[in-house]
Amino acid sequence: MDLHGIVSPVIGAVNPLVPVVIQVSTGYTTNADYKQVPSYADPVTRQGQVQPLSTGDIRHIEGMNLQGVERAIYIHGAVKGLIREEEVGGDLITLPDGSIWLVAVVLEQWPDWCKVGVTRQNP
Repeated sequence: MDLHGIVSPVIGAVNPLVPVVIQVSTGYTTNADYKQVPSYADPVTRQGQVQPLSTGDIRHIEGMNLQGVERAIYIHGAVKGLIREEEVGGDLITLPDGSIWLVAVVLEQWPDWCKVGVTRQNP
């Protein structure tokens, strides 16, 4: 049962869903001076909802040494956080205002949606 699909319209009355562009990380390439350059799959657009981090979310990520502006985004579908040993994750999300956010952690994962903790990237 897609509970998120049921509650989204109600929550959306206060905080609407917006189109978000997701670029899934495909790892990296190495340029001529041996610097690693991230690479991404073609962007896809999904519906998402940006919210502030809850107290529990903040406690969950405070040991990750993240700095900057953090938010939570609820997204229809799945997005990956950074998993170093599998060399996956680090997906990018672009919001309608053009700001780019790095998926730092998956806070909740369900069959139809996920909640991710993101950190704003410098332009």
